[in-house]
Amino acid sequence: MNALNVKQIEEIIPHRHPFLLLDGIEDYVPGEYAIGYKCVTFREDFFAGHFPQEPVMPGVLIVEALAQAGAVAILSMPENAGKIAYFGGVDNCRFKGKVVPGDKLRLETRIIRQKGPVGIGEAKAFVGDRLVVKAELTFAVGKG
Repeated sequence: MNALNVKQIEEIIPHRHPFLLLDGIEDYVPGEYAIGYKCVTFREDFFAGHFPQEPVMPGVLIVEALAQAGAVAILSMPENAGKIAYFGGVDNCRFKGKVVPGDKLRLETRIIRQKGPVGIGEAKAFVGDRLVVKAELTFAVGKG
């Protein structure tokens, strides 16, 4: 297994606090997949407004965290070092459950197709064994 801490993730993808939504990568294979996690705490800035009476992690941020995991898989390939993976689209996205403070969000993105700089990742987010989000993410690799 290939694990990465936050500093190692920052060497691969350009995201930084407060927008880096990965706390670690448990395993990855360049060009194939990445499995990461986000420890969701009450101190996240977005909880101040989403929603003060019932804090819920915004779904779009879960999708972004999945995209960042996919970016680790794509940008860890030697030929993509120093490049950026841009969002090209989100398809078949389904939200199946809430993510709240105290949850450990497991983020799995598998690259299922790639042709040139464009590809698709199959992405799933879990809290424990419970699927909370699934989507197909289209990306395009560009110069950094």
